[in-house]
Amino acid sequence: MLHRLPVEAYTGQDWFEDELAAIFSRTWAYAGFAEDVSEPGAYASVRAGLNEIFVVMGRDRRLRAFHNICRHRGTQLLRAVGKTRKAITCPYHDWTYDLEGRLLSVPDEQREFAGVDKSCLGLKPASVDLWRGMLFVHPDPDAGSIMEWFGEIEPHLGPHDVDALVEYPKARASYNIKANWKIVVENYIDVYHLSHLHSGTLSMYDHAQAEYGFIGPHYAFREPLAADYAADIERNADLPLILPRDQLGVWVPMLFPGIGLAEGESSWSTFTITPLAPDLTRVENRTRVKDASAWEFGQQALRSAGFWKKAVTGKYAGEDDDPLASGDFTAEDVYACEQQQKSLRSPWFEVGPAARGESPVLEHQEVVLRFLEGRARWPSTR
Repeated sequence: MLHRLPVEAYTGQDWFEDELAAIFSRTWAYAGFAEDVSEPGAYASVRAGLNEIFVVMGRDRRLRAFHNICRHRGTQLLRAVGKTRKAITCPYHDWTYDLEGRLLSVPDEQREFAGVDKSCLGLKPASVDLWRGMLFVHPDPDAGSIMEWFGEIEPHLGPHDVDALVEYPKARASYNIKANWKIVVENYIDVYHLSHLHSGTLSMYDHAQAEYGFIGPHYAFREPLAADYAADIERNADLPLILPRDQLGVWVPMLFPGIGLAEGESSWSTFTITPLAPDLTRVENRTRVKDASAWEFGQQALRSAGFWKKAVTGKYAGEDDDPLASGDFTAEDVYACEQQQKSLRSPWFEVGPAARGESPVLEHQEVVLRFLEGRARWPSTR
């Protein structure tokens, strides 16, 4: 089995821009947890391909999404996550909108804009929806229900009650990987490397018993606990598990185009990918646990924290460290991704045969090609 994509797909600016337009601008983008926007005036902004979008809760407590563009000169209105009071004001010329997107006021309106019709200059809407405790946005205001996009994959996710979990702030981490976003995704879904690159750091799971495959454009993955780890959990009755003991294991899907979930026995995490350049990708991790106020997650349960066992420290190896000796599986992954990206520059580079456990990589490449060639027929990609 040979790779479906050429080297230029991982290095070329034209490829990168085509992917932003054809993939990330036509699919649902993760915008945070539901509690990030939980009261009137609260907002969160996110990049969705070629679009900057924000979600805001109105005075009627309804969530709305808008393109983050002032209707005057296009200045970005809101940044990051925060709370505005009763209105949204452009920092450039003070055009002001209400929380429902209507243009309220224009400075010096009579002198500078005689006869302007403010009712035609409200913010341009996008779509927003909630799914499994997460906020998602779509650039198209008529994208429909998010279940049209995630409905088929949902039965293949972990049986976790996400709404019953709370975020553990110390586990939050953001970092850049000097590699193309597809290399980051392909590493995430590469089953073959689990027993090799992560032979020490992810040995708590039985990789030989992994079940995996694509459901539409999304990748599903599940594997049971390794026998010795399962026995260790059985001996510790007070561990803060978030699953019944007869359902322990880990689910690690990658939702297209770049929303990874790590749903383990004692933590539930997001791994979200934002392409920044052909050779640069931004990753953000956030983790939810069982009643973080009742136990110190980082100290009492780090060794049994599921798939994010080491990454929750937020520490990643630098150029002078040895990531393969760090005991941090995320540092191992970052190292592998960046070394692959560096090798793409060599005129001697070529891809060898694909292992059975690398078949998801080839399937992911085919999904990418279908979007770029206009052959994608999944809902909510119009």
